[in-house]
Amino acid sequence: MISYITVGADDIPRAKRFYSAFLPALGYELVEGQEGLSYELPELHDEPAVLPAFYVKPPFDGRPASVGNGAMVAFHARSQQEVRELHSAALAANGRDEGQPGFRDAYGPHFYVGYLRDPQGNKIALYSNNPDEPGRDG
Repeated sequence: MISYITVGADDIPRAKRFYSAFLPALGYELVEGQEGLSYELPELHDEPAVLPAFYVKPPFDGRPASVGNGAMVAFHARSQQEVRELHSAALAANGRDEGQPGFRDAYGPHFYVGYLRDPQGNKIALYSNNPDEPGRDG
């Protein structure tokens, strides 16, 4: 089970603008600290927090943050419309388009995804895989 994911960032205010454009809509709550940003899903009815948490922090070694080639973090949206809306919001918050929302031939018929780069260059996916919505073939 994945407990948390961390991406590096050199400009925390810029990263906050980008991630706050879509993570709260997916249920994440932001906690800011000296060490950076912590986006966590809230505890429900005295149950442990839902995993994984997502952290945006400067590298602990003090060197510049860098992007992992082939690394990507994917966030699940409730619908194709939400993927489009959150992709657009992230672009407006200094994100870069890495692939407009839509279906991809390599994935299942209901897998609807949009790709972005955050201000540091980390690759982010927003996707929905709702079988109750129209699929790629229909």
